[in-house]
Amino acid sequence: MGTFTTGPKILWQVIVRELHQLVSRPIYLFSIVIAPLISYAFFLSLMANGLPEELPTAVVDLDHSATSRNLTRQFTTVSSLAITTEYASFYEARKAMQKGEIFGFIIIPPSFEADIMANRQPEVSYYTTDAFLIPGALEFRSFKTTTTLAAAAAVQQTLLARGEYERDILPQIQPITVDMHPLGNPWISYSIYLNNTFLPGVLGVIILLTTIFSIGSEIKRATSREWLKTADDNILLAILGKLLPQTLLFFLMGALCQLLLYGYFGFPLQNGIGPMLAAMLLFVMALQGVSIFFICMAPSLRIALSMGGLFGVVSFSLAGISFPAEAMYPTFHLLTDILPLRHYFIIYADQALNGVPLYYSRIHYMALFIYALLPLPFLPLLKRALHRQVYVA
Repeated sequence: MGTFTTGPKILWQVIVRELHQLVSRPIYLFSIVIAPLISYAFFLSLMANGLPEELPTAVVDLDHSATSRNLTRQFTTVSSLAITTEYASFYEARKAMQKGEIFGFIIIPPSFEADIMANRQPEVSYYTTDAFLIPGALEFRSFKTTTTLAAAAAVQQTLLARGEYERDILPQIQPITVDMHPLGNPWISYSIYLNNTFLPGVLGVIILLTTIFSIGSEIKRATSREWLKTADDNILLAILGKLLPQTLLFFLMGALCQLLLYGYFGFPLQNGIGPMLAAMLLFVMALQGVSIFFICMAPSLRIALSMGGLFGVVSFSLAGISFPAEAMYPTFHLLTDILPLRHYFIIYADQALNGVPLYYSRIHYMALFIYALLPLPFLPLLKRALHRQVYVA
């Protein structure tokens, strides 16, 4: 009976000690509150329009005819393009693109109008830079769509001039029509596509580094024995007391992220906020578990921070956000299953985007919970390091 009543009292003492550290050290305020808020504001404002718009673009018009000018005007009507200048040659446009002044340019060949009138199929060339993936892909798509429509319009005018009926022309230009229905994200919004995982991913990196720092700094500042003494030499109570305030604060910041995404910005949320809040809480606990595991394996602040930073950054590449995990090499595909961000991403896709029954996401919830329990067998290693209190620079 005495142990039961003493345990909560000891836990509360450790919590009070941790709360004092959180308040007295500005680095915790910055990492737990300010840094996530900055990342939310940055990414949400960066993609506020869903897709980048008015990307700097150039035209090299070597024909200077009414038809070529009409084609140029068609490019100006595309929201993703902004025709900022016109160059006299390919070399000038290429130099501007290499300097980063434009993301792409189109070349209208000489005799463009004459070739159209003579039905000689003029060749329009467009160049985009893949050094910037999203702008390059958007410009390529806009160029291709606009030139295809322009070619169809030219064919239509030619056939009309030959006396064909307008109702017979469209089946010749486009014999097969495509009826597209994008699911989950019908707006094709990059903000919906990326921010639902980018923002938790950034928060995850912050959780990793903050958790490792809060434990590793006890060794660095030679306060780890005093920390254990406050917890009555119970490593489990010491860890719980230190991390519970951080868990609550990080969960509140994660909940604020979801409130912004699904409340203020109105992103798709098929199954309600409950499953996503549960996923966020488990996501925070999972990353804290991974952080404790790293500091158990390498009880050095510098080495553990490096491991945590590497783990967090690699998560962005292997979580399957921008490249499907199923299309990765088998080795990398297996590695995706060890990333908490990957499991959170799948839960988001299932529960928020697709609205599948919660039953089908159970494995991913369980995976996050297992990560939270990951360091338990290794806590004796950490306790030994805390007792030694030897800081390895």
